[in-house]
Amino acid sequence: MAIAAFSASAIVLAGCAGGNGDEASSEDGQITLTLATFNDFGYDDELLQEYMDANPDVKIVHNKAAITDDARTNFFAKLGKEGLADIEAVEVDWFAEAMQYSDLLAEVPDSAKGRWVDWKEAAATDADGRLVGFGTDIGPQAVCYRADLFAAAGLPSTPDEVAAAIDGDWDTFFDLADQYKAATGKPMLDAANSAFQGIINQVEFPYDEEDGTVVATTSPETKAAYELVVERGIPNSAYSGQWSDDWNASMANGEFAAMLCPPWMLGIISGNAPDVTGWEIANAFPNGGGNWGGSYLTVPANGKNVDAALALADWLTAPEQQAKTFVNAGQYPSAVEAQSDPAITESSNEFFAGAPTGKIFADRSEAITVTPYKSANYFKYNTALQDAITRVFDGVEDPETSWNTYVAEVEAF
Repeated sequence: MAIAAFSASAIVLAGCAGGNGDEASSEDGQITLTLATFNDFGYDDELLQEYMDANPDVKIVHNKAAITDDARTNFFAKLGKEGLADIEAVEVDWFAEAMQYSDLLAEVPDSAKGRWVDWKEAAATDADGRLVGFGTDIGPQAVCYRADLFAAAGLPSTPDEVAAAIDGDWDTFFDLADQYKAATGKPMLDAANSAFQGIINQVEFPYDEEDGTVVATTSPETKAAYELVVERGIPNSAYSGQWSDDWNASMANGEFAAMLCPPWMLGIISGNAPDVTGWEIANAFPNGGGNWGGSYLTVPANGKNVDAALALADWLTAPEQQAKTFVNAGQYPSAVEAQSDPAITESSNEFFAGAPTGKIFADRSEAITVTPYKSANYFKYNTALQDAITRVFDGVEDPETSWNTYVAEVEAF
């Protein structure tokens, strides 16, 4: 999966024919724009066809990577050189890394500024005041669970009951996981590192501070997150991490019964378990709230069709389209206006027993009180600590040794 090839579909779209500096790139005079994303942004053929109907002089080729690591490797290998798409999606955990090279990205049009929630837009604004990222989604988290498996284990099973059962700190959440394992002999959670991600996303300065001070190995909160996961998360998790073929299959076969669940995860669950009727959503999250995920669209400044690419990225991230991508793939909008759209607020999800997803994720968004500071090194630090958890999960190192290995890696950075 880590080396999955890009799947591409060519779709003729209408957009304004590129302006200054844009080049027609096909024999019939159409501009060919390439759009590179990963996972599922909700940009289906129907949505892109809508742009085509309005702009018959643009052809779009949509390349979708299976996982974000593939997209990250490709992005940094080619940024400032040749070979990137006209529009490149960048995931929030490595967006700060991309912001080191903000001068290589085209500026968002003034007409779009102010569209997004404050912290989303601020993270995409460089030291010179240039906004270089079009915000797509944010990831307020709830908890998705198998109501049928919870009921069979004698646990609370309705959404309100489960929300009440996990309304507390992380120990309260792991207490429920202990009860599930005692009743079934199986782990309740999908992956130890997804639990870690939920916890670390509630720490304001997990790895370094705004003045550059590195706290990756000295922060009591970061060390406590690691210790909590290896002590209580690992025994209650089916896997060390997500995205493997076995992990995908387990959403249907009942190997685990619950997942931390940002809205973009809904489509992944339903896609992997289309015939399962037990999945539901609890409108709660351990320790209050947290954001996991969210991306940006960027336009490389040296692209052949910069003006046309900016126009398409602008359209894709406008409130009207963000409402549609929430319906398509559960991408909760970062555009403020979209969050109050009836298409969002009144939406429900049949697969999750008709869960009122619009209300749930609006509530979960309001519960977010902390978003971690992410420097250019965030991705490296976070990956190193997740690797430490994986070593303990796999029995390669004990918790203390694995932490010390992590400390040595941070010092090497």
